[in-house]
Amino acid sequence: MSEEHDHGHGHDHDHDHDHGGGHHPAPLSAVEARARAIESLLIERGLLSSEAIDKVADAFEKDIGPLNGARAVAKAWVDPAFKKRLLGDATTALREMGIGGLQGEHMIAVENTARVHNVVVCTLCSCYPLRLLGPSPSWYKSEAYRSRVVREPRSVLAEFGLHLPATTDVTVWDSSADK
Repeated sequence: MSEEHDHGHGHDHDHDHDHGGGHHPAPLSAVEARARAIESLLIERGLLSSEAIDKVADAFEKDIGPLNGARAVAKAWVDPAFKKRLLGDATTALREMGIGGLQGEHMIAVENTARVHNVVVCTLCSCYPLRLLGPSPSWYKSEAYRSRVVREPRSVLAEFGLHLPATTDVTVWDSSADK
């Protein structure tokens, strides 16, 4: 898709000069540009309204996503009884917080300690607890990550900047659409 356009000046030009506002928004990334183009086409063709898009964005911001996971972890840090329930029956404990449903029907929580560090991966298809953590990052979906983290989890974690002591065991959990 081309971003060429005419501002009524009768000539094509780059936008390296200031049009008086002084503030230039950062250029869109390729993903942002693609998302805007798709959104525009869906709205233009009447397949989706901007209100529907706002509702979905609002749901991801408030009801689905990493803030849910962060809230659960923070609550476990300050509430020992909740932490015990979370580690014993995560599905029920998370439902107490209003977290559950699609891709959260059967949740298991594991705790990282000085002796054990846990890594979760779906080796088959990249299942991910959307309601708890939001959309999965692209690296999580990659076949290279999914196969390597099982074989050499310590090396993969080190590539992400997490260097664990040799005394810490790494346990890899294989998740699925069910768990």
